[in-house]
Amino acid sequence: MIICGTGHRPNKLGGYDDATHIRLVELASKWLAEHPEATTVISGGALGWDQALAGAAIVQFRILELALPFPGFEDRWPMSSKAHLYSLIHTGAKTTYVCEGPYAGWKMQERNKWMVDHADQVLALWDGSNGGTSNCIRYANKVGKPITNLWDVYNDGRRSEQEAS
Repeated sequence: MIICGTGHRPNKLGGYDDATHIRLVELASKWLAEHPEATTVISGGALGWDQALAGAAIVQFRILELALPFPGFEDRWPMSSKAHLYSLIHTGAKTTYVCEGPYAGWKMQERNKWMVDHADQVLALWDGSNGGTSNCIRYANKVGKPITNLWDVYNDGRRSEQEAS
């Protein structure tokens, strides 16, 4: 089974720090460990959930495909964020550029549609707000792809950590 991921950027997930990224990778890894039938993961490569899911695919020894919107979509990112994306690319993941450059916002949704069209199921980390993630969810619903949203699981874990501190 092929899954693709859609989810929020770090600003909606608790921040750009390493601890948040580690929590996200652990969440995705746990889900993948519980679903061995998910043999291939398609990640959009963006900061936050996308990169965490890609990292979890590597940790769980799954086939990873990066579906990037266009070459250079990361050009405005800080160097450390670019380096993380490049490390994912250099793991041997298949890398597909869905559109040609340069930047245009609609190309992000084209990437999302491509991922959904090439997957059997969507693994989401979505809080219900409008934006790119909701657009991807709407498209997946339109074409009848099953969606698993881990938002409640993620928030329960965040609440537990806050109560412990």
